[in-house]
Amino acid sequence: MRLNGEISDHEEEEEECGSLQPQKLVVGYALTSKKKKSFLQPKLEVLARNKGIMFVAIDLNRPLSDQGPFDVVLHKIAGKAWSELIEDYRQKHPEVTVLDPPDAIEHLHNRQSMLQDVADLNLSDCHGKVRVPKQMVITKDSLSIPDEVFDAGLKLPLVAKPLVVDGSAKSHELFLAYDRFSLSELEPPMVLQEFVNHGGVLFKIYIVGETIKIVRRFSLPNVSKRELAKVGGVIRFPRVSSAAASADDADLDPGIAELPPNPLLERLARELRCRLGMRLFNIDMIREHGTRDVFYVIDINYFPGYGKMPDYEHVFTDFLLNLVQSKYKRPPPIAAA
Repeated sequence: MRLNGEISDHEEEEEECGSLQPQKLVVGYALTSKKKKSFLQPKLEVLARNKGIMFVAIDLNRPLSDQGPFDVVLHKIAGKAWSELIEDYRQKHPEVTVLDPPDAIEHLHNRQSMLQDVADLNLSDCHGKVRVPKQMVITKDSLSIPDEVFDAGLKLPLVAKPLVVDGSAKSHELFLAYDRFSLSELEPPMVLQEFVNHGGVLFKIYIVGETIKIVRRFSLPNVSKRELAKVGGVIRFPRVSSAAASADDADLDPGIAELPPNPLLERLARELRCRLGMRLFNIDMIREHGTRDVFYVIDINYFPGYGKMPDYEHVFTDFLLNLVQSKYKRPPPIAAA
């Protein structure tokens, strides 16, 4: 595996496949209009055509089995009905690669379960430590939140996030609470996470199969003890990390800007691909301020905004070709008894 946009050794795979590579790769897609606009940009479609990849829109008003045939189905549609439909299709058409399984995606729709796979990891031998913030889930009764927070021993300030991640703008809103009593103003269901000072920089780690790309984004600034004592209430942040908040070209303190070590990212990505059963996701990671090797994963998202990832069209088309080429490789010869 190689990082920062360098693709795995697919060149060798292409030579091995030779004439076995199919002439055309058909990718059926079911995306919201917003996701289609951000992902299927002209630069991707042109490069895909040049590589023999066709993107075909799936008609949501027709039975999926009547459409195609597809080599790959790429989807990001919310709702139980779609999840059941695509799971049924997956069972009936095992020859088609579905990106990704609906039950795996559902796991990331809930912030209560989202980070559990990270919490279960032990990456202490990979040049760093990866943790998750201490958190609790609030499902009802806003007035009881201050007491629940006190009983759970969570330390202020706290980040409040919607419990359900459904792709809407509201699901990406967050609030920073400086005192626990103001939390009763918030609307459950939500997750409360202890805020970790991280120098105002977040690492957005994009996973596309075995390829990893990292970008720096500006995030919430550090909160001092003095500020915590003076400031009260809850501050709303509509969306903290966005492409417009890129920090890659900013003049940052090297201790803040330094990327997480490659062995740590490779191991984390490999473990999460396996545990989540997914190939398209991103990890939001921060470094605890004042440390060099203590990192926190604060969010994981399925099929993120790849259009904002540098060189995404090359990464994604190579990924799709490698997916299908692996199916057409000749099986190894059986050794004589």
